[in-house]
Amino acid sequence: MRDTLEALAAGEIGVSEAESQLAGYATTGAGRFDAARERRRGIPEAILAEGKTPAEVAALTATAVETTGRALVTRATADDAAAVRTEVEGGALERRGDASPTIDHDERTGTVVVHAADFDPPSLDATVSVVAAGTADAAVAGEAAVVAREIGATVDRVDDVGVANLNRIVDQIDRVREADVVVVAAGREGALPTVVAGLVDAPVIALPVSTGYGVGGEGVAALSGALQSCSVLTTVNVDAGFVAGAQAGLIARAVDAARDA
Repeated sequence: MRDTLEALAAGEIGVSEAESQLAGYATTGAGRFDAARERRRGIPEAILAEGKTPAEVAALTATAVETTGRALVTRATADDAAAVRTEVEGGALERRGDASPTIDHDERTGTVVVHAADFDPPSLDATVSVVAAGTADAAVAGEAAVVAREIGATVDRVDDVGVANLNRIVDQIDRVREADVVVVAAGREGALPTVVAGLVDAPVIALPVSTGYGVGGEGVAALSGALQSCSVLTTVNVDAGFVAGAQAGLIARAVDAARDA
């Protein structure tokens, strides 16, 4: 505690960073940022942009980078991403001595990832395969991939292998089998996760997607199919890319620890 207070008094860290070190969170006008989540849970805290103003998203992003060295924003719009860029590039991180943070905005997945120049990304000896049934499922699958990658896993994307033509997944199944954990995103009837789970020996996480229409549309049939799967898998909620990616990342951490033992 004394070291933190002395660093604050000397101007080496800011109030937010000092608070995060002492309390585990930093208080902002947009809410409290859980700066200790990764240390406590193994998952970096994410900033859900949905329901927040661009200014609030930007403020929380700056706090995240100041206290942890990085920020992960999900469900971000173009306006959110622009506000983040303005905040981060406008001198908000001067105290870190960081003149050139990296900002990666993926418009399709709705994610924004910011790394301070001195941030050392985690690296795990484990691979997550993120499989998407169709192009319409790629955005949700991409969110899962970003989260797993930020936890430190190597991510292998396998896209457009839906069951409308089984040859597509059969052609790629040996590649998927090399992964330590598999996330399978599919909408409509959601058959792909159960097919993949019957063909690989790694844990499979079904990620239902809100594609499809009519009876069972908007992910309802995909979720029901995954919950009723005859092949063994686990299932997250509809469009829950963050949860699927985080769960895959936690499994990857366990695999890495076992290999390192």
